[in-house]
This record gives sequence, C-alpha cells and structure tokens, in this order.
Amino acid sequence: MLKIENAIFGYTDSSVLKGINLEFERGKHLALLGESGCGKSTLLKVIYGLYDLKEGEISWNGKRVLGPAYNLVPGVDEMKYLAQDFDLEPNTTVAENVGKFLSNSNLAKKQARVEELMDLVEMGAFASVKTKFLSGGQQQRVALARVLAAEPELLLLDEPFSHIDNFRRSALRRNLFAYLKAKGISCIVATHDCVDALGFADETVVMQEGRIIAAGNSKELYENPESKYIASLFGEVNQLWVSDFMENVEEDEILLMYPHQLMVSATKGVLEVEVKDSYFKGDGYMIKAAFRKRALFFDHPFDIEAGTIVHLALKKFA
Repeated sequence: MLKIENAIFGYTDSSVLKGINLEFERGKHLALLGESGCGKSTLLKVIYGLYDLKEGEISWNGKRVLGPAYNLVPGVDEMKYLAQDFDLEPNTTVAENVGKFLSNSNLAKKQARVEELMDLVEMGAFASVKTKFLSGGQQQRVALARVLAAEPELLLLDEPFSHIDNFRRSALRRNLFAYLKAKGISCIVATHDCVDALGFADETVVMQEGRIIAAGNSKELYENPESKYIASLFGEVNQLWVSDFMENVEEDEILLMYPHQLMVSATKGVLEVEVKDSYFKGDGYMIKAAFRKRALFFDHPFDIEAGTIVHLALKKFA
C-alpha cells in the first residue's frame, strides 16, 4: 500500500505540494485530475523518489520512499515511472528499448516478453526501427511497453496517451488497463483526460494549487461535484441556482449541471434561453445559449438556428 503523510515539496522556497495526504491500496487504479500546474506531475515524481520532501513521509508497503539525498540512483525498484519526455534511447531499436530492463540470462524468455509487450502497444512491426525515427505517439507507446517490462508493483504514468492519435488511443487504453488489472499492477495516472478517470480508475483524486481538494469513487465525484472547478475537469458545466427554476426560494443554492442534464421542453421548460451557436459532436449537438446574460450549454439531437428562443428543463425532473 502507498501511504503519503503531510507531503510538502517545492523546487524553490515556494511549495508546489502543500500537505498531501493519501492512502492507496495495492491493485487499485487511481487517477490524478487537475489543471496544469496543480502539482500532479510533481506528486508522481516525489512518490517515485526523484525529489526529497521538505516535510512529510511517503511509504510503499511499509518501506519509506527516500529521494536522491539518500540514494545514489533515485527511484524505487518496485515502481516504474513514465515521464512525459519518454526517456528513450534514440539510437537503439524499439525491441532494444523495450527489453532494456530485462535480464539477458534467458534470451529466449526475454525475446518472448519483448514481443508480448510490443504487441500490447501495437508496435511489433517496428521492432527493428530505431526510436529516433518514430513519431511522438509511437515513442510514447514504446515507452509504455518499456516501463511494463519488469512488471512493477506500482506504475506511475504522467499523461500516458497525450501524443497518441484518437483512433488508436481508445483501444490502447482499454488493453493497457485490462493488462494491469490482470497482472495485479497498481497504477496512478496523472491526466487531463476525464476518460482515464471515469472509464478506468477505481478512484480519482482532484488537485488544485498543490492540494488535494476531493478524492473518492470516480463516478460519484462526477455525479456529485462539490465545486465548479471539479465538475469542469469532467467537461463543460453550467452553474445555475435553485432560484433560476423556482420562485420565493428562502435559501438559494448553486446547481452544477452538465449539458446532457438539460433538455428542450415546450411544456416543462422553465429556463428561457436564446441560442447563440451550435457545435456538432457526432451523436448530436452541443448548443451554446444565453441565459440572463450568462453562457449556458445544453445537448440536443439537432442543430438549432442562432437567435431561436427555447425553454429548458432539467432532465431528471422533466
């Protein structure tokens, strides 16, 4: 189990991580969500032992994780960390990069393992190609295979699909996380993509300005966000008030609504809005409208002409 207690760290006198507390069970998958600069990547690096904490302590399976002040070679043997720069050797082949951390005592076993991992990331056809000739997305897939080679207990991934084309990303993501679950490998993913959290993470941690502001089941965080910041990490969100739907409200409350939670309704619609624009998204349209001089977004199966006045209701109440 990973345990982080009051972790404080900064590259300068100012702190990037401000009192991080986190416990994480073996075999689980955890997503770190947050805006750029919130400390996600830094947290992965201190977990791996690349930096020394100013205060606090990190342990894995009861053993304290120590940084470069205590280790000649920073890092923890039971963990593997995939940075955003991939750290590949450009003048060696894909197969050589993937097999870098594997023993040469049994070459047949090593080759079989390398081929298994190259197939997992769909890079088998490039086995003999030097990595300097690969695209950014191909290099990222090779880097993924390499950190998996020795089957770490804990895998730390920093934006692992950021360079990979959309048409390949979905299948790779499914295959990778299924593989990790089958092998019992724990995983922490720092990501901007809410699909990593909602589709594949057992738990999600939300960070803001170096602090953890929310943590829990990914689906529950999505359905019951405590703030607009949290909700916005999962997609477009509208901030409305109870008084927008009801009169004579004694205590007004904020309502955070995703576009799919609003619908056009001629009979039950209580929000009168003016359509400003429509954005095609494949399975329908996201409509931008104006409501009391505020931008509001809702989903609709068809395009709606700008200037049209429509009435909206909450789907769960309609």
